[in-house]
Amino acid sequence: MSDKPVCIADFELHAKRVLPKAVFDYYVSGADEQETLTDNVAAFSRWRFFPRVLRDVSRVDMSAVVLGQHLSMPVCVAATAMQRMAHPDGETATVRACHAAGTGMMLSSWATSTIEEVAEASPDSVRWLQLYIYKDRALTQSLVRRAEEAGYKGIFVTVDTPYLGKRRNDVRNRFKLPSHLRMSNFDSPDLAFSAKEGYGEDSGLAVYVAQAIDPTLRWEDIAWLKGLTHLPVVVKGVLRAEDAVEAVKYGVDGILVSNHGARQLDCVPATLDVLPEIVEAVGDRVEVYLDGGVRRGTDVLKALALGAKAVFLGRPVLWGLAYEGEQGVGDVLQLLREEFRLALALAGCRSLKEVNRSLVRKVEFISRI
Repeated sequence: MSDKPVCIADFELHAKRVLPKAVFDYYVSGADEQETLTDNVAAFSRWRFFPRVLRDVSRVDMSAVVLGQHLSMPVCVAATAMQRMAHPDGETATVRACHAAGTGMMLSSWATSTIEEVAEASPDSVRWLQLYIYKDRALTQSLVRRAEEAGYKGIFVTVDTPYLGKRRNDVRNRFKLPSHLRMSNFDSPDLAFSAKEGYGEDSGLAVYVAQAIDPTLRWEDIAWLKGLTHLPVVVKGVLRAEDAVEAVKYGVDGILVSNHGARQLDCVPATLDVLPEIVEAVGDRVEVYLDGGVRRGTDVLKALALGAKAVFLGRPVLWGLAYEGEQGVGDVLQLLREEFRLALALAGCRSLKEVNRSLVRKVEFISRI
């Protein structure tokens, strides 16, 4: 029997075996009781396909355009922090795998590789920067400038983290970065999450966020950010239609429907459950993306049928890194590519243009007809 992973769950099991407990716990955990963490995945099982037949699916075109960038598929890599905890090459391995797969990578502000190192590792790749707004606005502005100069194609600003959600295992483990690592985009030990004195009895990252990240963020700060850069700006962390409409008023270029991997406020809806109302609210004025709970090619197809332009993968990429670095991330992306292509073909879709809401129905609705 082969030990090669055949699904994302196999990659996760391997990561659990090989990563230090505190590292795996940090990557895998959600907030509080982790109800939303479970529901993000479960939500995809609440929808059923109604496929078309006799459609000649001998050729299937999976290509997509995200923020003006042409990609081989609508499966992109989300920002996940501190990737060198999973593999020594960390973010540089991830960006090379994304380039080889023909898709884009969102780099975390809290990366263990610099903005410039990731760009140099794959100069021709499609890269976006995930941005936290720091209390030090000059520091925030410098991150945006560095991204522009290094050829990044957009800014995904996180709007759901005025404080860090309570992740119980991180508190139990008194989570902090291993001593040989730091958040590489910052110079001082405090901002690089590498202070020698430690962070007391709490999760170190919760202390870091309380000290450094600006909790006063308002919609006017989106306008401020838009004024700083010529790059497209996407708001990451929207779960309500009203907020999506407000984001459009402030001129954003995209909306990422996200609950931060269920790591902030527990008991919020699964992202797939709120996706349709957000898509309906903004219409075709901006692109809408989704992250959270995507583990299968069929999940990708359901998200697209409900209006997402693309999906973003978080934890599965970390499991790929833990499996075999760049090759492991490539394996994860190839697995999702093959599963998505098969799902498209079996649903009778020859391209993304043929994916629409008629392809799926919710389980509760099916039971009534």
